[in-house]
Amino acid sequence: MTQPAKNTICLWFDRDAESAARFYAETFPDSFVGEVHRAPADNPSCKEGEVLTLEFTVMGIPCIGLNGGRGVAHNWAFSFQVATQDQAETDRYWNAIVSNGGEESQCGWCKDKWGLNWQITPVALTQAFKNPDRAVAKRAFEVMMNMSKIDIAAIEAAVHSNA
Repeated sequence: MTQPAKNTICLWFDRDAESAARFYAETFPDSFVGEVHRAPADNPSCKEGEVLTLEFTVMGIPCIGLNGGRGVAHNWAFSFQVATQDQAETDRYWNAIVSNGGEESQCGWCKDKWGLNWQITPVALTQAFKNPDRAVAKRAFEVMMNMSKIDIAAIEAAVHSNA
């Protein structure tokens, strides 16, 4: 038996924690589904023998999926932030989430079909915000505010603009 992680993120799902975990494992590197735990008896969220919890990892972060039943919705207060290196990687993760029943939002945010929020954040954007020239950071920020999925070329154009 392996020692459990000292701190694990527990994510509440209605009944489909396993399908969410498998999607994350197929989509993101350093992600996998571990042990699946079945309910030892009937309970308010599932019947005996159905998946109650499962262990999974998303990009190296240990998680527990709990099929806790209806009534608890994910919100913007929790999100996974994914740092991407280039536009292809940004597009790949964004499109995987949105095209699998998710939805677009603003400024690099999107929501998967289970209601979990994701920030697909290119490193170029983060670096622009850290620029010691605050005018450069402001230009990049203002450009980002008009985007859904982040367009790295537009961020870089704002950084290198002499406006």
